[in-house]
Amino acid sequence: MDSAALLDLLGNENRRRILRLLSRKPCYVTEISEYLGVSPKAVIGHLRKLEEAGLIESHVDDQRRKYFHIARNVRLEVNLSPYGFDSKSAYPRNNTVDITTYRHLSLDIALEQTDDLDSLLSTLDDLERLENELSLAQRWVQGRLCETLDNISEAAGVGRESRIHADVLASIRHEPKGIGDLSRDVGVPREVIADLLEVLADEGLVQRTERGWELRESGSVSAQD
Repeated sequence: MDSAALLDLLGNENRRRILRLLSRKPCYVTEISEYLGVSPKAVIGHLRKLEEAGLIESHVDDQRRKYFHIARNVRLEVNLSPYGFDSKSAYPRNNTVDITTYRHLSLDIALEQTDDLDSLLSTLDDLERLENELSLAQRWVQGRLCETLDNISEAAGVGRESRIHADVLASIRHEPKGIGDLSRDVGVPREVIADLLEVLADEGLVQRTERGWELRESGSVSAQD
């Protein structure tokens, strides 16, 4: 998608909030309307624009309820400096890309204090190649992050449709946290976090201790029998 069109689309706060919500889990119109505090009619208008842009898709469940979800990974990069303004959007690279072949990723560039024009232009070439390779690497990492979170959800036995469970598990993987901290980390209301923790506790994945909610002592998430 053209970066300028994407910037215009994301300029609306409610559309950004919709995407943030859908990045946690698929939702139907009424859910989104209640979350945003706007009318279902307005939500439908935002969803139509996001769907036309290819950012979201929809599916119908067994009860004929229409759910919307994120369609794909998209990365938007904006560079602003005294020397120019540039933006670009791109899909993450295929996960099979070997980023170890990007020689500038491990290059230690020393910016020498020099007035020599040839040396400065050579440094500029190196930095521009480094910028491009970092962009490719970031897109590769984004794809791998999403794949890993999907795998965490599946290993936890909740499936990819419940990505928010993976976010909760990831948030407490290093230290115990209370419901308030988890609510801020994951970006959903406290009551939603409380319900999720009860589900994960029933699955034997987390436990409540004096320090807060933490992963069970096994220290790992394994597939359910």
